Amino acid sequence: MERKLGVNATQRLALIKNQASALLWHGKIETTEARAKEVAAYVAKILTLAVNTYADTVETEVTVNDAKGKETTKTLIKDGVKKLNARRKIMSLVNDLQEVKGFKESKPDFKKRTKAIKYPLIEKIFDEYAPKYANRKEEKGQGGGYTRIYKLGPRKGDAAEVAIIELVD
Repeated sequence: MERKLGVNATQRLALIKNQASALLWHGKIETTEARAKEVAAYVAKILTLAVNTYADTVETEVTVNDAKGKETTKTLIKDGVKKLNARRKIMSLVNDLQEVKGFKESKPDFKKRTKAIKYPLIEKIFDEYAPKYANRKEEKGQGGGYTRIYKLGPRKGDAAEVAIIELVD
């Protein structure tokens, strides 16, 4: 049974989507206990989809002419149909957060670093989390269990139970 969280359906979906995106981007967020439980289930579905499809790639060889007319062969690695479908589905389930410029990073360095990355959160899910949790699944023989919730106690003001939700290493 889904928790109502005190808001209507569209606001609830937006809230969970925003918190799931923040959790996947930062690795840890502080929220109420009820919201944390909903976000944990939502994130588990996203990460399970990524873990099951991240290895689906297709290699193709392409002949390219350079500026001098010399032909060279390049190997391109593209997403397979299952991974592409999963990527599109995950894009609909999270808000894509953009990369932030570092404190002492110059603007040209930032542009150079982020030039090839169009969807940073999606790339992070498929490049960092999916391989890590796939290895964990093989080693421990268990899928799921991607998040951990720590209860912090009542919040001052409205006495709502506060919790920290984080991704498991």
